[in-house]
Amino acid sequence: MLLMALNLKTLATRSASAAVFVVLLVGCVYWSYISFSVFFFLVSMIGLNEFYKIAEKMGAKPFKVVGFIFGIITYIGVVPLTKFISNPGDDDLDVSVQYSSMEDLQSGFLALIILCPFILLATALFSKKENSIQNALYSLGGIIYAVIPFGLLNQTVFYDDGCTGAFFTPNLILGIIFLIWSNDTFAYLGGSLFGKNKMIERVSPGKTWEGTIIGVLITFGLSFLFNMLYNLGDYTWQILGIIVPVLATIGDLVESKLKREAGVKDSGSIMPGHGGVLDRFDSLIFVSPFVYVLFKLL
Repeated sequence: MLLMALNLKTLATRSASAAVFVVLLVGCVYWSYISFSVFFFLVSMIGLNEFYKIAEKMGAKPFKVVGFIFGIITYIGVVPLTKFISNPGDDDLDVSVQYSSMEDLQSGFLALIILCPFILLATALFSKKENSIQNALYSLGGIIYAVIPFGLLNQTVFYDDGCTGAFFTPNLILGIIFLIWSNDTFAYLGGSLFGKNKMIERVSPGKTWEGTIIGVLITFGLSFLFNMLYNLGDYTWQILGIIVPVLATIGDLVESKLKREAGVKDSGSIMPGHGGVLDRFDSLIFVSPFVYVLFKLL
């Protein structure tokens, strides 16, 4: 009886935190581009902090202060700053000046991003800690893993349909997230019901090939529904329906490998019953850069 009560309490905690997470995520993504950008900025900073804590468990000592400064610079540098103001009209001199200033500011941040790795390595020269080069590389790795993917979402959310130009498209990002959740759900159910052959047991003992294939196939099928609800053009959702579940699975495995090598169960504890930001967004972290490149090529 006591065990059942504890399980029900755990379930209630997990359900409540999941509900808050979904409402916050959907609300921030849909409300405006400002709420969208601020939300993922906070997610990236929390994720960076979790990455550095995992790195410390692995014996490294990242340069946290420098890492966070460059993490902020990197996020701002990736974000399309001109989208925060109205497009300049022919006679709107003030907006044109603001637009030009934002472009200059963006160029400045991009220049700093290029210099970040070299400054981090130079910082290692003056560090008295052991393995300072390794620490610098972990500091840089955190920015690459936990900041850049969320920054790139700010680019991807402005979808260019080839006719009316790029416009804020929160449905695209939510659609990608729902495809990830679909894959996670049906891969788990498929593996539980039909799973026999382990995928990479030393990394994630619970993942099976059967579950993974079922998750990919059902998610691909759901992509046709997304196409009917919000058409992005020829076969866009179908392409996403194939690459998103595959990349999401890889992203989940990469984070599992990272935690296993660090000897931790969760990346953090910000979400009761669900772990940290990296646990919740591990798939999106891997999906985001590839989707960004895909849309650049399409």
